[in-house]
Amino acid sequence: MHADVHHLLHTTRASELQGEAKAFRLPRASLRSRVGWTLVEVGLRLTQSRDTAATTAPRAGAFRTA
Repeated sequence: MHADVHHLLHTTRASELQGEAKAFRLPRASLRSRVGWTLVEVGLRLTQSRDTAATTAPRAGAFRTA
């Protein structure tokens, strides 16, 4: 194979691969941010439910036994 033909094929294939790589990477960034924000939301819900449960739970001394 001549060097110029090899170079032409290499350049063409490299540009095709770069295009495929760009198309593959785009959804991954949005998925990463969606998962990240979901984890933040879950963490906030967990901390909020712990705080509310601790403040609304009755104390042991509040109950009277006969």
